[in-house]
Amino acid sequence: FEGIWGYEDTVIPDIQRAILSRHNINLLGLRGQAKTRIARMMTLLLDEYIPVLSGTELNDDPLNPISREAKDILKEKGDEAEIHWMHRDERYTEKLATPDVSVADLIGDVDPIKAATLKLPYSDERVIHYGLIPRSHRGIFVINELPDLQARIQVALFNILQEGDIQIRGFKLRLPLDIQFVFTANPEDYTNRGSIITPLKD
Repeated sequence: FEGIWGYEDTVIPDIQRAILSRHNINLLGLRGQAKTRIARMMTLLLDEYIPVLSGTELNDDPLNPISREAKDILKEKGDEAEIHWMHRDERYTEKLATPDVSVADLIGDVDPIKAATLKLPYSDERVIHYGLIPRSHRGIFVINELPDLQARIQVALFNILQEGDIQIRGFKLRLPLDIQFVFTANPEDYTNRGSIITPLKD
């Protein structure tokens, strides 16, 4: 972590252990303690480029697709399916937790316009418009100021972290998302604005 000073014996070894253990990380600290900067520098630990199946929303791996869209493309085109190369900087997504953030923003919702355009019933998986978290598959997803998220959204987040389940308007999808979650929180702000729900804290 170039340019970060004073954390060589404390914070950085803990982050290295957490990453190697595939743990999600909560960076707790006051303002100006380089929480977001550390999170942004984690992209340097990723491969510079990875292959992604073209025409998919979830950055699907051509050898291990998870979305129905990707599976359909591979079934139809096989080895002729088109891929593109994704740079590590594109695999970083950051969201500031504000009280107006919704479940649809983070996880997704049913898209009535897509359903009408493709003439699909609402029971069809293809009408789903995925939110920021599923679109961060094979990348790093950062939520700044986690306590500011409403409790119901923290519950939805807990379900993804714990079970890998994504529930969108009656669809229960088990998507094996490969995401490194990083959260930041400022202990001074807990009493003023919000708190982290107990299950998520655990």
